[in-house]
Formats: sequence, C-alpha cells, structure tokens
Amino acid sequence: MSKSNKKELNEIEENLIDLTALSKKELVQRAKKFSKQYNVGDGEGFKLKDYETKASFNLGDEGKPLVNQTLQMGVEALSALQDVLYAQDKWSLLLVFQAMDAAGKDGAIKHVMSGVNPQGCQVFSFKAPSSEDLDHDFLWRCQKHLPERGRIGIFNRSYYEEVLVVRVHEQILKSQKLPKELITKDIWEERFQDIRNFEKYLT
Repeated sequence: MSKSNKKELNEIEENLIDLTALSKKELVQRAKKFSKQYNVGDGEGFKLKDYETKASFNLGDEGKPLVNQTLQMGVEALSALQDVLYAQDKWSLLLVFQAMDAAGKDGAIKHVMSGVNPQGCQVFSFKAPSSEDLDHDFLWRCQKHLPERGRIGIFNRSYYEEVLVVRVHEQILKSQKLPKELITKDIWEERFQDIRNFEKYLT
C-alpha cells in the first residue's frame, strides 16, 4: 500500500472511531450532510462531466474490514430510519437502480438493504414489457408499483429504460402501439419532460 493510501486509511479509521461514538440521530444528520454533495436537485444546469465519478483512492485489502464496518453502521442507521418511516405512515421512499447489465445493481440492493425489514420493502424488477404494459403509457407499469406510505420501494431498472434502450432499439418503440403522429423528432425530449414532471409529482 502506498504512503498516500495508508494516510487516507488512517484518516478514515479515525473518522470511523468518531462515528461509533455518535447517536443514531447524529449519524443520520452526518449522512444527510454527506449525501448532499450527490444531490442533483431539479436537474437544471446539471452536467455529468462536472462530477467526478471515479474513486479518488483505493484502500486495498487492508481497508476491507473498515469498509464493512462503515457499511454495517449505515445499515443500522437505515434500519432505524425505516422504523420511523413505517411508524409515521406519512411518507414513502423510492429507490431507483438504473444501470447496464452486470453493473452491480443486484449487489448494491443486497448489500445496502440487508438490514432493512423485508415487510416494509417492495422490490420490483422491470424486464421486457408485457402485452398489458404495451396497452398503456410508458410510465404506467412503474406507476402501479409505487410504494405506499410507510414503505420503501426499490426499482431494479425503471422508466429510464424508455429513454435509453428504447431510444437505441427502434423496434421497441414501434411495438408500443403509439399513433404515428406522436412519433416525432421531439419524442425523447417529451419523454424527458414527462419523467421530470412525474418525479416532481412524486416529490
């Protein structure tokens, strides 16, 4: 392990020791502050190229116990928050995992949600649309699986497929039974707008 990685590992270990002394409430407040840097907001002016997507360090094998301990603390905090979410019965949470095949969606869901009570969780995987799905608007099949109040919903793939895969494979769009006059050069911008409006409505 290089000197710089060893220094980073020591700093992370010190921070972790500080974290273990925190109450669950303080841990949640720190998690909120940490996650704020990854919040896109309404997307206005957002450009992915402005964000670093590669890890700036590699802890190697020596860092694995530390990473596992940090993950466990996060899982415990998530479990505590789930209890509050369920008890209040006013809000729901929707997690959308969207990535290519073999990108780690299933592993991320398994690891992050491992401490969550399965009774308060719903996981839906969206494969190729059924004939019933094709008789509805592209958002319909995801809409009908939204989590009710007090629960966590997890989408393994989502309506984002409609502006990714469908955009690349024209035959999928043709199978959606849309009137020809609606399939214009603006269809993708219209779907982006629909998705933004849908997510604004959910929020």
